[in-house]
Amino acid sequence: MKRILAMVLAMVMLVALSACGGSAGGKMTMGTGGTAGTYYGYGGVLGQYIKNNAGINVTVVSTDGSKANIQGIDAGNYQLGTVQSDVMSYAWEGTRSFEKEGKIASFRTVAGLYAEAVQLVTMKPEIKSVADLKGKAVSIGAPGSGVYFNAIDVLTAAGLTEADINAQYQSFADSADALKDGKIDAAFIVAGPPTPAITELCTTNSAYLVPIDGEIADALMAACPFYTSHVIPAGTYAGQTEDVKTVTVKATLIVNADAAEEDVYKLTAAIFDNAEAITAENAKGAELSIENATGGMTVPFHPGAAKYFAEKGVEVAVD
Repeated sequence: MKRILAMVLAMVMLVALSACGGSAGGKMTMGTGGTAGTYYGYGGVLGQYIKNNAGINVTVVSTDGSKANIQGIDAGNYQLGTVQSDVMSYAWEGTRSFEKEGKIASFRTVAGLYAEAVQLVTMKPEIKSVADLKGKAVSIGAPGSGVYFNAIDVLTAAGLTEADINAQYQSFADSADALKDGKIDAAFIVAGPPTPAITELCTTNSAYLVPIDGEIADALMAACPFYTSHVIPAGTYAGQTEDVKTVTVKATLIVNADAAEEDVYKLTAAIFDNAEAITAENAKGAELSIENATGGMTVPFHPGAAKYFAEKGVEVAVD
């Protein structure tokens, strides 16, 4: 009888550990973005390195992006997600795209990954600045999405409102198709360049990027401090002969707050200890650094990630 009771207790403890994410070699689902964006492809690379080096089997799924990933973690559908740093702040504070839902605190920061440039792409030669969008058909992302608020912020800095354009609410892939078909005049795409949707447009069509700089960029950064200036180097896209100035937020990896500390420590190490190898597979890996990972984050870090960064000499905020 004692042996049976001991076996039952052991099984109960094992189930309890699995339920709270404490089991070794577990499974996680990572919410990313549309298949034409950077999140999905880069997430696949990160997932492989986490699996091979941390022993955690990561299933990468295509989603509607930042807000959907945060909601998915909150609902228990995902354990990891790639999000824009600004949208992450909205969720944590219960503002803007999360004003209706209210504050969501079921996630924590793992690390900043790379700059997400606000890219304004067009095939119309007469569009040379943000101000030229007035009266034009412009894709500004799904309502309430990160791209949507980025677009609204940029338009506002240029003295325009949503009513001043013929707003279209499309994904990256749909925006690219609409540009090719002449159904829209321009599109906002917020992702790490080179972005597949824009690469295809510039390779097969006469598409180009419109700069977001000067007084518009200055006004934007003064009003919204989570934006910083950014340069997309010449040659990033076919036909791009000069640097293009714009603004950026940061792609960030987040995790369920209840994930086991050791699991998050191991997956953080799996990424940053293999930055060079990751870069060989995806150019975004070149931006993996302790400084980029820990700077400018407004949501507390998961204790597992904090443990890794502390070993590298950087203390980050946890709660």
